[in-house]
Amino acid sequence: MALSTITARVDEHDKADFDLFCSSVGLTSSAAINIYVKTVLREKRIPFEIKQEDPFFEPANQAYILKSVKELREGKGTAHDLIEGSDE
Repeated sequence: MALSTITARVDEHDKADFDLFCSSVGLTSSAAINIYVKTVLREKRIPFEIKQEDPFFEPANQAYILKSVKELREGKGTAHDLIEGSDE
């Protein structure tokens, strides 16, 4: 089987940390990347969840917002003027 090269740009500190980790578990960086590629091809998916956390949608925050909206609709609450912050 012919081999091919994949080139990727990685932060130099991340590469050094990755190399150290791979070495600590008995792998080369190339072997670790090959394991990743083979897993993607076998499973037909990225083998871990990729997501962006948005604290606004956390269940605790949503519960707080719903509680606040309910209180405002019940007439509990105070209207405030918008206070502009300084740039200092």
